[in-house]
Amino acid sequence: MQWNLIISRKELKLSQVDMAKELKMSKDTYGRKERGETQFTADEMFLISDFLGKPIDQIFLRRKCINNAVK
Repeated sequence: MQWNLIISRKELKLSQVDMAKELKMSKDTYGRKERGETQFTADEMFLISDFLGKPIDQIFLRRKCINNAVK
């Protein structure tokens, strides 16, 4: 799971639907990406970084860390 992304999204009171709309994808697709079932593209990560106002490295965990503790 992309824990830092989930926390950042919730701090701004944004839903998965809000994020999916911003990325022009379905809620289901966004949810799979947030859970780490599929990967975000680099373009999507930059869009999310801009949307949330945080650097990419504060939002996204490396693949080997996705299922581990929050940073």
